[in-house]
Amino acid sequence: MAQRKPEWLRKKVSFTAKRETDELLKDIGIATICQEASCPNISECFSKKQATFLILGTICTRACTFCDVARGKPKSVDEDEIQRVVEASKRMGLQNVVITSVTRDDLDDGGAEHFVKCVKALRDMKPDIKIELLIPDMNEDKSAINKVANCGAEIVGHNIETVPRRYDVRGGSNYQRSLRVLKMIKESNPEVNTKSAIMLGLGESEDEVVETLKDLRDVECDFLSIGQYLAPSKKHTPVLEYVHPKQFDKYKEIALKLGFRYVMSSPYTRSSYMAHEYLQV
Repeated sequence: MAQRKPEWLRKKVSFTAKRETDELLKDIGIATICQEASCPNISECFSKKQATFLILGTICTRACTFCDVARGKPKSVDEDEIQRVVEASKRMGLQNVVITSVTRDDLDDGGAEHFVKCVKALRDMKPDIKIELLIPDMNEDKSAINKVANCGAEIVGHNIETVPRRYDVRGGSNYQRSLRVLKMIKESNPEVNTKSAIMLGLGESEDEVVETLKDLRDVECDFLSIGQYLAPSKKHTPVLEYVHPKQFDKYKEIALKLGFRYVMSSPYTRSSYMAHEYLQV
């Protein structure tokens, strides 16, 4: 039986507040992970003219059972998407741009070159703009990851998502591979900030979470986001626990002691939520 959401997870959604950003993005023709993944923070962020752009289409080649992004056979890469990212950033007045993508196992470089072109186009538009990239594992291709790590973005992240025991929810992904990708980013460019995220509520123990945080620090991950998993529908992996906000505070304290430079940890935290704060440390 599904658990009833506790009081701290009954976030009010204002559709009026996000309508203007919805219309702007539709007019430009750019996708966001906020929309495609049914993020619960969408009205808050859209009302502030904040969004995380989704590139390389909207169809993923992986089969994560917690994610609401469509899966299947993607279309060919749309080069015009790059200018749509620039146009949306300009019209939204963004000082800090976050870009992620679906996983594209069908592409030789996993989409690395497309990420690089987006960064260059944004820099051409506004040289001092801050850019964060959240990349898939790109099948651990060293050349592709090196290219992204050195493209000029301030943050290059890759989400570990959950503890090793619950990697059954990450179809096609591998815990150790994700750690190696984060390590590879840092080795390719020691100056870039690396970032990862973990979701709670899948039955993980405190010891398992702490071990995962240690694993992330072992690969010199700088920034960390910890949030509550919320199933997008009854067809997705069910929530096994609604973690109390005090436990999120405890994990934040542990993570900071382990050496993370900045940690955001709360039930509604998502990997790109309030992204500008990470660069203020």
